[in-house]
Amino acid sequence: MLDKRRLYPQISIDALSKIAKYFGMTTDQIINYEDGTPVEITVEDKTILEQVKLIQELEPEEKSMVFKMIDTFINQKKFKDFV
Repeated sequence: MLDKRRLYPQISIDALSKIAKYFGMTTDQIINYEDGTPVEITVEDKTILEQVKLIQELEPEEKSMVFKMIDTFINQKKFKDFV
């Protein structure tokens, strides 16, 4: 009888949870996956709330950069509307 623990590398629960979240799956679906490779999910497939949640997971410097870019675009839009 094959021992699955010897066939697959061990990863932390935290890493498995992040992988599951990225693919929009549960950890159980990944552990017991039998239908092929999960499909990659692009940011466009996510709602705005999900996008903000993903941004919150970035490193602080990257997160700050994203929000600065968003603020810049919003300010430009407000200025154009004003003029």
